[in-house]
Amino acid sequence: MLHFSSVLASWPVFLSGLAITVLLTLLSCSLGTLLGIGCAWCRVYGSRPLRVAVACYVEFFRNTPFIVQIFFIYFGLPAIGLRFASLPAAILALTINLGAYACEIVRAGIEATPRGQIEAAQCLSLNRWQVFTRVVLPPAMSRVWPALTSQLVIIMLATAVCSLVSTAELSYVTNRIAAQTFRQFESYIVVTALYPVLSICFRRLLQWLGPRFLFGCAPLGANR
Repeated sequence: MLHFSSVLASWPVFLSGLAITVLLTLLSCSLGTLLGIGCAWCRVYGSRPLRVAVACYVEFFRNTPFIVQIFFIYFGLPAIGLRFASLPAAILALTINLGAYACEIVRAGIEATPRGQIEAAQCLSLNRWQVFTRVVLPPAMSRVWPALTSQLVIIMLATAVCSLVSTAELSYVTNRIAAQTFRQFESYIVVTALYPVLSICFRRLLQWLGPRFLFGCAPLGANR
C-alpha cells in the first residue's frame, strides 16, 4: 500500500533540490547558448584553423556520453591540478555539452540566411559585427528556435545526471529522501511527476521568451 505522508513531509528538501535544478538549468542554458552562437560564428566565418578547432570540439562532445564528460571534469581533471566543487563542475559540463549541440543548430540557421540580405546590409556600410548581430543572427535564431528549445529542455533533464557527482539537485535529494524514509517507490513517483511539469513549464517559458527578447519576431510557422 502506498504511503506518501512521510515523503511529502520532506517538501522543503524537494524544494531545495528543485532550486538547484533550476539554477543549473538557467546558468548552463544561458552560457551554453552563448557558447554555441560563438562557435557557430567561428564555423561559418572563422579562419580555417579556428573552424577545424571548433569542429573537433563539436564532434568530441557530441560523440561522447554526458556522464563520461562530467566524470572527467569532476574526477579526472584533479589529476592535473584542476579541481572543481560539484556545482561548478556540473555547470561546466552542462555548458560545454550544450555548446557543442547548440553550435550545429545555430550554424544551420546562419547558413540558411539569404546572401542578398547580407549584401544589402554591407551596402548600408554595416561592419561585420553589425551584419551578424542585426541581420544574420535574429532570423537565424527564429528559424532554429524550436530545435534549440528542445535541446535546452534535454539539458534541463540532464541535470539529473549531476547527482552522480554529489550535486544536490532534485534527483540527488530524492535519493536521500528515499533512503531516509524507506519509501523508494513513493519518492520516485513524486520526482517522476515533477520532471514533466518542469519540462512543460520550461518549454513554454522558452517559447514565450524567444520571440520577445532574442529575435524580435514570431518563429517561422508560429501563426499557422
